[in-house]
Amino acid sequence: MITFTPGWAEPPVPLRHSWEGLGNIDQFRWLQRADTLEHLRLARDELGLRHVRAVAMYGPEQRVWTHRLADWRVRDKQKIANWQFVDISLEHLVGLGLKPIYTTCFMPADFTDSDKMVWPDRNPIGMPRDLEQWAGFVADGVRHHIERFGRDEVRSWYFECWNEPNLGGFFDGDHEQFFRLWSATWKALKAVDPCLRFGGPSTARAEWIPEFLDWTTKDGTPPDYLIAHVYNNDSESNPLSPFDGPAVDRVKDSPNFATGVIRGTRKLLAARGWTGEVHWNEWGRSWFPHDPPRESAREAAFVARTMAEVSQDGDLFAYWCLSDIYDQTGVSASEFDGNYGMLSLHGLRKPAWQAHRLLCRLGHARVAVDGGDGLQGALATVDGGARVLVWRYPETPDAPVGGGRVSIRLPTRPSLPPRLFRIDGREHNILAAWRALGSPAYPTRAQLHDLQARNGLVPAADGSVVLRQDGDAWYAEFELERPGVALLELA
Repeated sequence: MITFTPGWAEPPVPLRHSWEGLGNIDQFRWLQRADTLEHLRLARDELGLRHVRAVAMYGPEQRVWTHRLADWRVRDKQKIANWQFVDISLEHLVGLGLKPIYTTCFMPADFTDSDKMVWPDRNPIGMPRDLEQWAGFVADGVRHHIERFGRDEVRSWYFECWNEPNLGGFFDGDHEQFFRLWSATWKALKAVDPCLRFGGPSTARAEWIPEFLDWTTKDGTPPDYLIAHVYNNDSESNPLSPFDGPAVDRVKDSPNFATGVIRGTRKLLAARGWTGEVHWNEWGRSWFPHDPPRESAREAAFVARTMAEVSQDGDLFAYWCLSDIYDQTGVSASEFDGNYGMLSLHGLRKPAWQAHRLLCRLGHARVAVDGGDGLQGALATVDGGARVLVWRYPETPDAPVGGGRVSIRLPTRPSLPPRLFRIDGREHNILAAWRALGSPAYPTRAQLHDLQARNGLVPAADGSVVLRQDGDAWYAEFELERPGVALLELA
């Protein structure tokens, strides 16, 4: 049995819910789909979503640079900026009470000499041949959206330059070229409205941040906030990431790589005197496009553990990503196919989604907890009733599922029975119910109705929590698998 003892009588410290507020949709083009909007509505209502990031706002299907329809008979057609499709997506977001991350990427095909493209919809990723043309195009769009949505509304958005420019698959250039692209884009935005919040460098593995800060300081184009990405298996790429932790955690399969990068980045920024916001607007356990464990209780335990350990080292954390409506290297061939989303194609909540729901139920005043080890731990809050979130992460990726009992020392004898929510191989694990149906790749409407009925957030059965007295102390005890997550709530 593993025992946790919260410091109920100790002065609490603030707990910011940095896991709320920001979410990712694969690409901007999906924001015109009704099912995507339904997924966003669910995230707004259940996970506190406020800002939505979706890259490729200038993607080919958005038709942002095209000839006028009236010139359909003209042989040598002149192209102009056209914001109609972008407007539709932004209107959908604003209509839901959400704010976009206005991400200036990728490059209209006519703007670049590079033939490099990304994803099935063939997004050009080269530098513009004319930075002034690019700057004018970006400024035109921002002016248009201020006119359409109002200056105050647009000032409440975040703006971002590109996506992972340090990866050759997303940017056909080196860091100096990206910095010049940043400079031109920064000046274009600030010329329209200096109050717009523009951030970067949006690099994978949190690379380039020192170089970016040095360059922008010298250039006079400082970021309003910083953006980085990290996945726990980024260590496979031998990254040049900031890192705080032992060398053993920089190797493949360490469960601590992502936390080391996040802490290392915070340490680097503290040494430089950075006091602005830091957004980890992509993070997760695995960046692999197909990764079945991502749909398991192991992922839920990773989410709970990581946010408990480093959520206070950033202002916003956006797990990649919200939905399986996704097509970068292929689309799901089944309702559950190891894809990135916390929601399946039909909006079924996977364990990682349920872990975020449990995090969101915590209070905002945290007390320390004794007990556990590097892979099993707990987080306790005291405002609005005592809450204790427990996670049990496996020792190795291939470790078999194990049982175990958890004991939590309570502040007093509870006047009402505690409520327990669990995520394990069966509870709040929709894949177990799906497999019981025969793992249908295309669930029937009746099957989907059945799965949706089993996909809420419900307390464990009566009797799951046992109260035990030891002298003057009271304990709540319950079973929790490893991997697994549990939330104990006291009135």
